[in-house]
Amino acid sequence: MYAAAAIMLLVILTAAAGVYSCVSRNGRYVDVDASEPDLDVQLLDVNPYSRPGIQSDGINGIVIHYTANPGSTAQENRDYFNGLQYSQETEASSNFIVGLEGEIIQCVPTWEVAYASNERNSDTVSIEVCHPDETGKFTDETYRSLVQLTAWLCVKFDLTTDDVIRHYDVTGKICPKYFVEHEDAWEAFKENVGDAVGKSRREQG
Repeated sequence: MYAAAAIMLLVILTAAAGVYSCVSRNGRYVDVDASEPDLDVQLLDVNPYSRPGIQSDGINGIVIHYTANPGSTAQENRDYFNGLQYSQETEASSNFIVGLEGEIIQCVPTWEVAYASNERNSDTVSIEVCHPDETGKFTDETYRSLVQLTAWLCVKFDLTTDDVIRHYDVTGKICPKYFVEHEDAWEAFKENVGDAVGKSRREQG
């Protein structure tokens, strides 16, 4: 009896160690599917500085960004983009912004160009992501919404996780910072997106 109990304890400890190792190596994991998330549609005014109203060339990728403005909200970033038509200080925008509490604001239709990803503006959808501090790491709520939004866009445009890239992969800019400085977290994120896409396809299948 004691031997059986000892074996059972060993099995449990081994399993727990395996789970811990997986989490430590791959980062966070959220169990979501690729269904359309709740979107707060607040389209920018059509203007030359943040929403030029130019139709995209067709969507071949999804580009992940971070705001580089710790603690700022999705609403504040959306309003900044819209205000560029008045300040005219730069050209910048994003199709979507994911906030600190997981809220998602859509700023530019997915069939229109947003000023986010340089030479990939014309054939990608951009997602700007809020973060609470200088590390650039996203909150759990933000991460969850980002995974679901990215997975939904993959299904919507018939893309794979190979088509999900960072701003860094386009220009070399350290954006999104945490996913550039922690390659394992980036790979885990893409794996999480792939699992969400697979889950929805199995449910439909």
